[in-house]
This record gives sequence, C-alpha cells and structure tokens, in this order.
Amino acid sequence: MTRIVAMAAVVLALAGCATEKTTLPVTPPQDVAASPIVRAPLAPTPVPAPAPAPDTDKAAAAPFGPVVVPPNTLYVCVIDTQGVRQQTAIEFSPKIGALCRRHPEMSVCKYERSICRRSGGRVFAANGVEITQLTELEYDKRVLRVIFRAD
Repeated sequence: MTRIVAMAAVVLALAGCATEKTTLPVTPPQDVAASPIVRAPLAPTPVPAPAPAPDTDKAAAAPFGPVVVPPNTLYVCVIDTQGVRQQTAIEFSPKIGALCRRHPEMSVCKYERSICRRSGGRVFAANGVEITQLTELEYDKRVLRVIFRAD
C-alpha cells in the first residue's frame, strides 16, 4: 500500500513540474524609450497554405515562409497559432545591439532567443535565417558557459 502511495506522490510531483508555454512578453509602450531591450509586435499575417506534397514516399518538412525583418531589428520571434503568424521584433539599445551583432553567443542575446522559444516561437536573425538549437550549440562552443542543472 505504501508503495502505491509513494508512486502516486511521484507521479503528481512530476506532473506539477511540467512546463507550460508562456506567452511572449511585449514591452509596454510607456517603457519603450527607457528599455534596453524592446519586444514590439509586428502586424499578424496569415500562415501560407502548404504546397501540395509531390508523389513521393518521403514527406519533406514544410518550408517556413519568408520572414520580414524590420530595419534596426536584430531578431524576430515568429509564432504560428491557429492559422495566424504572430511576429515580434526584438530590438536592442545601440550598445547591446552592436554587441549582439558581433557576438551573438553573449548571454543577453541568448536569453532573448530562449524567451521566444519558451513561448513556442522560432527565432530569425536580421538576414532572415532561422537560429536553431544547432546554431545555439555552435555559439556555445565559442564561450565557456557554466550551466547548473537541478537534476
């Protein structure tokens, strides 16, 4: 009987630890002038319809449509939900922006990209190229990063 209670407690504890997607925080308009990092929503656009798949056995991954990056914006967070593409521009102050352009592996840049991914989004750089987890691993090779894990 105690074994069943212990297993139930473990299952409930693990269920309570499950992470859920959070919405991407946006900088309030009154804080834009003083904030070193500004997250501003761009106009939502409809998600392009997928092209019909060719008659092959292998189903290729659907290509992600082009992302428009506004000027002076380093990253764009793109979240597709219910047929609408929500894009959020991530702009940095001039000093931080220059640092992130030269060294995208720096923590403040990585932190902003992680916030986007935690919200279920994909990060695109100023040139329109997606910054994937593989890109992040390449960035981590350039710096000595100490990561403490709870497990």
